[in-house]
Amino acid sequence: MRLTRQTNYAVRILMYCAANPGRLSRIPEIASAYGVSELFLFKILQPLVENGLVETVRGRNGGVRLGRLASEITLFDIVRVTEDSFAMAECFEKDATECPLVDACALNEALRKALGAFFEVLESYTIEDLVKARPNMRSLLGIDVELPRPAVPN
Repeated sequence: MRLTRQTNYAVRILMYCAANPGRLSRIPEIASAYGVSELFLFKILQPLVENGLVETVRGRNGGVRLGRLASEITLFDIVRVTEDSFAMAECFEKDATECPLVDACALNEALRKALGAFFEVLESYTIEDLVKARPNMRSLLGIDVELPRPAVPN
């Protein structure tokens, strides 16, 4: 199975936002970090926003941020909203009536188990896991190395 480019960059958008906590991330910055067009990223944002994975803030100082904690967003959550089909063979498709074995095929059963295992692994990884696996994520993405410090009360 091969994930689409849309899914790949959806994960990357979320990783960028997770690596940039407490601040809004701007699409031009994300596009520059990954070397991809802003228009492409805007297209990918729509299903992420509709499914609560990302929030947008409009206006001059607007941007995007995670819609939930990074520890609560799994890779399966992202794949589920960005992929159109999980048909691993034509017998998985809705109009698969040509094969006389469609309801009793061992291949179909094996592929369904494989797809289930794939989903299970995706469910076990969060955006937080991906970001924490690379402590130098911020510098790799060109995000300011030093996070803003909270004000100290007098």
